[in-house]
Amino acid sequence: MSEPLNWHTSTYTKTDNCVEVADNIPNLVLIRDTKDRQLPVVTSTAEAWSAFVASVK
Repeated sequence: MSEPLNWHTSTYTKTDNCVEVADNIPNLVLIRDTKDRQLPVVTSTAEAWSAFVASVK
């Protein structure tokens, strides 16, 4: 049995207009819109997600 996804938003988030990520899957990060969680989930490698986050900081 696989563990449930651990969805979370940034600690800087003050509204529901954000994205949330699940990063408890080895080597993958799942990204979804907090305004409509039924939309498709975007998948990224952990390495690419880390590079993206570092570039927007």
